[in-house]
Amino acid sequence: MNDMPKFLQRINQDLWLVEDERENMKISYRIKDVIFSAQSEFQHVMILDSYDFGRMLVLDGVVQTTSLDGHIYNEMITHIPLSIHPNPERVLIIGGGDCGAAREAAKYDEVKHIDMVEIDEMVVKVCKEHLPAVSGNLADPRVHFIYADGMEHVKEMKNHYDVIIVDSSDPIGPAKQLFEYDFYRNIHDALKEDGLMVCQSQSPLFHREIMEQTVKHIKQLFPIHKIYTATVPTYPGGFWSFTLGSKKHQALPEEPFDKKTKYVNDAILRTCFELPEFLRTK
Repeated sequence: MNDMPKFLQRINQDLWLVEDERENMKISYRIKDVIFSAQSEFQHVMILDSYDFGRMLVLDGVVQTTSLDGHIYNEMITHIPLSIHPNPERVLIIGGGDCGAAREAAKYDEVKHIDMVEIDEMVVKVCKEHLPAVSGNLADPRVHFIYADGMEHVKEMKNHYDVIIVDSSDPIGPAKQLFEYDFYRNIHDALKEDGLMVCQSQSPLFHREIMEQTVKHIKQLFPIHKIYTATVPTYPGGFWSFTLGSKKHQALPEEPFDKKTKYVNDAILRTCFELPEFLRTK
């Protein structure tokens, strides 16, 4: 491959994506093929076909989601808040360019309108075309794609959404502002009086300071704040956290979970807030 994309390298004739995870760890994936590679206005975008994880979305050399386990993350960041809110008619997804979270939100008949605000249109286009295991080639008429800065979008909204899902990438590059207090304050104001939000808050082991910062911000803004976790093999350490902030609702529905999923079921829905001892004081 004479024009091999950056972030890829040849090791013993095999093609590898070598992802730098902080200064002390590298994660390597053996790659079958480069499906798509281009520089967008915001970042370098690739769809790679890997041996163990299948097709994957890679932004600036960092794996975002894969065909093997992308459903775990997308189901957990979506079904937990949408199960807790008793009537989530209007939903906002910030980020989520792989379309997986919007795909899951569309499984709720009570959801009438989904705004998906993604800064990079290229990510959405290539995932819909080349990553159907995650995106499902989403084409639900309730989903409205808005290619804009999510932080600017929520500034303009007041008392508008029932549920806001912050499906951001790591806090570097375009996503850095999505982990700051002012952003969460604007989310709070964009929610209705009984609204709730959820965000991914990184690894409790490798990104502890980011998780704690996120929890601190949400705790200052919402009377109800909870961490829940899931195992997502793609992400560093495989142990991932989500933080929920709610103005009013926290009870899970009495009726059993009945959506068609690959990971979330009724037992997981009701136990994901059970935390290991070292997280219980957060």
